Amino acid sequence: MDMEEMSTPLRYFCKKHNLESFKDDKVKTVTSTQQNRIEGTIQEVINAYRQNNTLPQPTLLREQHYGYLKKGLHNLSDAYESLDASRPWLCYWILHSLELLDEPVSTSVCSDVCRFLARCQSPTGGFAGGPGQQAHLAPTYAAVSALCIIGTQEAYDVIDREKLLDFLLSVKQPDGSFVMHVGGEVDIRSAYCAVSVASLTNITTPKLFERTPGWIVSCQNWEGGLGGVPGMEAHGGYTFCGTAAMVILGEGHMLNLKSLLRWVAYRQMRFEGGFQGRCNKLVDGCYSFWQAGLLPLLHLALFREGDSTLSTSSWMFERQALQEYILLCCQNPDGGLLDKPGKSRDFYHTCYCLSGLSIAQHFKIRDVHHKLILGKEENRLAPTDPVYNICPEKVAQALEHFNLFPVPLQREAAANVS
Repeated sequence: MDMEEMSTPLRYFCKKHNLESFKDDKVKTVTSTQQNRIEGTIQEVINAYRQNNTLPQPTLLREQHYGYLKKGLHNLSDAYESLDASRPWLCYWILHSLELLDEPVSTSVCSDVCRFLARCQSPTGGFAGGPGQQAHLAPTYAAVSALCIIGTQEAYDVIDREKLLDFLLSVKQPDGSFVMHVGGEVDIRSAYCAVSVASLTNITTPKLFERTPGWIVSCQNWEGGLGGVPGMEAHGGYTFCGTAAMVILGEGHMLNLKSLLRWVAYRQMRFEGGFQGRCNKLVDGCYSFWQAGLLPLLHLALFREGDSTLSTSSWMFERQALQEYILLCCQNPDGGLLDKPGKSRDFYHTCYCLSGLSIAQHFKIRDVHHKLILGKEENRLAPTDPVYNICPEKVAQALEHFNLFPVPLQREAAANVS
């Protein structure tokens, strides 16, 4: 592929496959103005790259990202005060980014993280956003995921499985949905968080997810994607959460998979190469995972249904175009990744940009593993499990460990679940 083809990924792709470009109806809106602005900004990035580089492909700034992440594990600036209720998330975002970069974390730092997350664990089960705060499903997912990434006996021992089950039952609703915390709101993220941590720690009981698949299906709307609750607009993050939960529960076939595939395929931006979260929204680096990560889940679900038209070497999106967007447009020169050019770096976007880059690089179905690495081999990231978004060997290790213990069924009798 020559430089011109590399620098206009989806325009080239559409031309190659005889796809018409979008027609401009000449009606100016806030959305169209913003879209034109971001396309102009990205074209400037592409032009600057072509003028100032002799390398045939962009490079992952591995050392800079490592320095940014390593510093974040030890010290955060005052700007992160607003994330005081999201501290387990910071642990997860940083640890997962480091494992994708194949960068080890010292034993002492891992122990420090374990001790901190233990302080975030509520006496009534589950984890809070910080010590002394209320248990909440979102930081519970982040804490359990971070501990599974560490993967030591010390990390596993932090998790009180019996009380975790109590907490999940306390936020389970009669219709199969979950509230984020006792007295909190319902949305599809909470179902995914509950399903993910229960499956990783082997605490799934017959009653825990009763009616949950049906409730998730009710969140799929006419667009094909899933909203936060029934009747809401389809959204990339919510769609990932619902689909991944259904895959874990073995009920992916209950979704309208073809409609879902059509919706997510149209979320990859033709000019930028990255993904948008909803129809008529701008590209955003975090959807490199929330949307692109859906495609392996759909591939697996359709594969199980016996779809003979599926590729045996690639996911159903333009993988090179996504890598180009992340490497050219989402890297801060000093380390860390971001939403789009002009935005600030943060640990959230660093995690999900790298996760999306990993998904785009690795295709794996059963024993078939194909790599598509844009640029040099040094750009290669470790694979990530598209269901849990931690590295596959850490998922397997956690499942092997916790499956040695019985499911705490005896706790269910005390739960107030109708």
